[in-house]
Amino acid sequence: MKKKEYYWLAAGILLIAANLRLPITMMPPILPWLQSQLGFATSMSGLLTTIPLIMFALLSPVIAQWSRRWGNLRVLLVSLIILTIGCYLRSLTQTGWLLAGTVLIGVGIAGGNVLLPAVIQQFFPRKTTILTSLYTFIMGLIASLGTGISAPLVKATNLSVGISVISLLSLTALLVWIRVFWGWSKQDAVMQNVPEHSQKSPWRLYRFKLTWLITFFFGAQSLLYYSLLTWLPVYWTQAGFSAATSGMFATLFQLCGMPLALLTPLVARKKSGMAAISTLIGGGIALGLTLLLVSQHNLWFNTLLAILMGIASGASFSLAVVFFQRKTSTIWQTAEMSGLAQSVGYLLAAVGPALSGVVRSATHSWFLVFGAYIVIAILLWLAGVIITVQRPIDASE
Repeated sequence: MKKKEYYWLAAGILLIAANLRLPITMMPPILPWLQSQLGFATSMSGLLTTIPLIMFALLSPVIAQWSRRWGNLRVLLVSLIILTIGCYLRSLTQTGWLLAGTVLIGVGIAGGNVLLPAVIQQFFPRKTTILTSLYTFIMGLIASLGTGISAPLVKATNLSVGISVISLLSLTALLVWIRVFWGWSKQDAVMQNVPEHSQKSPWRLYRFKLTWLITFFFGAQSLLYYSLLTWLPVYWTQAGFSAATSGMFATLFQLCGMPLALLTPLVARKKSGMAAISTLIGGGIALGLTLLLVSQHNLWFNTLLAILMGIASGASFSLAVVFFQRKTSTIWQTAEMSGLAQSVGYLLAAVGPALSGVVRSATHSWFLVFGAYIVIAILLWLAGVIITVQRPIDASE
């Protein structure tokens, strides 16, 4: 295969990565326009985040099976078509189309979430580390930029135009991936010839304790990330900071995770590196939340804690992807492990923020909510260390 085709494939992978969080993170800042122009009820606002997470949970295991039948690249192509249609349905600025588009976006993103780690491992076995680093970095970077530019863009134009302009990124990814599929269609067909010992997957993965440890790790980090992203700004506002300052803290929380998203796969090439990153993740979140409870009003101290927790959260997703790749022995297992773990993980991510809100409303205190997060962070650290010392699952077992 010509080097040019590898460049197209790498560009397509990174463009898909750029769309894995952007369609979700762009929506909260434009809620005021949705409420004023569409009459979108405040009580329904959480659906714009929850619906995609539920779709991830429902479809992740199924997507891994589809990839064995039709090939990774073909399933990703269909996922991008669905994602792009969903993005532009939302630009029609009617509540029905908004919710329908959000469902389709959840379906489309689920394909990329599950299959990108396997595609990288399949076509770039010698560059897995660097491409995994770039893919997780770009995903976080574009999501953060989307959070920052969506409201000013809608304010400068209108709701329909603003959503349409941001959706150009999904259209670009689709066009590039059509070119990728055209160049790699024969190689993609090889994926349909699954070895005999993989025929019963993913169900055979349930037999391994390592599967459940990785599933717990991904689920715990998903719950913590989406819960903190949802409730930290509320906490800071209630602690007496202005909305602008709380927003600055939340932005730092997202942005400071990106360097670790880039560095984690590089550091995690050795067992000692994986253990160190696991300790940073669990310790950073647990320590940050503990100190938040005892230092509510200090500006600079809260700034440092937002940075610390952002760094830890940014590393957690990247390390989960490393586990998918390093603790399996075939590309089919990688896709299946990714699907199983993400199914449980995103279900927890959908439930976590809502359940936290119920507890907070019932107790009128952050102590139980943050206390639960601290316990989960410690368990996350322990799970990461145990996963690190386990040997990869043998495909022939």
